[in-house]
Amino acid sequence: MKKLKLFLLSLTLFSTVGLMAQSASKEAKIIADARDAKSDFIRTDGGLAKWFINSYGYVIFPNVGKGGIGIGGAAGNGIVYERGKMVGKAKMTQVSVGFQWGGQAYREVIFFETKAALDRFKESKYELSAQVSAVAATAGASANAKFRESVAIFTQQKGGLMYEATVGGQKFKYTSF
Repeated sequence: MKKLKLFLLSLTLFSTVGLMAQSASKEAKIIADARDAKSDFIRTDGGLAKWFINSYGYVIFPNVGKGGIGIGGAAGNGIVYERGKMVGKAKMTQVSVGFQWGGQAYREVIFFETKAALDRFKESKYELSAQVSAVAATAGASANAKFRESVAIFTQQKGGLMYEATVGGQKFKYTSF
């Protein structure tokens, strides 16, 4: 009986360690992807460098997958920065209803002008409604962009094709490191 208990305890320990290593590996990949996405945003539009420097905080979602046929959804994981330092991670989900067909992958960065705006996001009470629009990150796009209610959003298409005329919103969940 002791051998069975020892075996089960060992199995549980190895399983837990394996899951922790897998989770740490996934987190490291998201961090590296966020770093690459930031570089890509700046390479596409050099004016975004000022947004990264001057904003109180920002969250980068380096890989957002979106798809739908009538009813659609999107999801992605990101890294949250406050005053240029990583402070946590975020999960974004979106559900949309309306004419839509296809799938796409894109990046998204949300800039927060003030501490209050970032704190609202960190409380996981933050939602972006269908009325909030994102600016496509293309050369020079940041020159005329402005904060709206202390938030500015830029997206960058990575691939895919999607036709849509939808209503939906994004929800976020923040977890500190």
